[in-house]
Amino acid sequence: MNFLRLCLTAVLSFVTLFLTAKYMGHKQISQLDFFDYIAGITIGSIAAEMATELEEPWKPFVAMIIYGGATLLLSIISIKFPRTRKYLNGTPTILMDNGKLYRENLKKAKLDLSEFMVMCRQQGYFDLTNIQTAIFEYNGKLTILPQSAQRPLTPNDMNLAPAQDMIFTEIIMDGRILDDNLKRMGLNTKWLENQLKQNHICSADDIFLALCDKNLKFVYFMKTQ
Repeated sequence: MNFLRLCLTAVLSFVTLFLTAKYMGHKQISQLDFFDYIAGITIGSIAAEMATELEEPWKPFVAMIIYGGATLLLSIISIKFPRTRKYLNGTPTILMDNGKLYRENLKKAKLDLSEFMVMCRQQGYFDLTNIQTAIFEYNGKLTILPQSAQRPLTPNDMNLAPAQDMIFTEIIMDGRILDDNLKRMGLNTKWLENQLKQNHICSADDIFLALCDKNLKFVYFMKTQ
């Protein structure tokens, strides 16, 4: 009986955690700010407790709902009332600008020089003189604006106008034709068969992955042994 109750509470914990995370949005897994990070850890801890709580599983269940709801509420408030963002999320801090390091701002961001240097190197800046401005964002990431002479060369610099790249869509995956994706792009199996014939491919079964963009650029990868 206890084993059955343990299984049921574990399943309930998993379902509640899944639904809470989905309802709170993908921000829980990307670009976390400090509060989201703490809330995510707390909700995960409550879910682990709920999975093994046999006597009163409703208590951690309610706690998960409250934490998830509170996090979602604060997110809505920050969207509806932009002025509250600096109190809820914090504000970006300029750590370096025009060759000058701001010691007080480094202290405000709780960073020492070694940590700042590591963050710069992680973005490929080993020479600080190549940096025009470095900003410590509220989510804990460092954003760097390089010196104009050090930024990558762009087509505009050379007065070129290359064709716009398009997003590729999967049309064959592991030998299976994705009919819905073909229809979404205004294509059909006859077009696909012509592409296979032009590339001397006998069947879609021989293809591991095939992609196509809006310019009808066909890219494929054959299956390997």
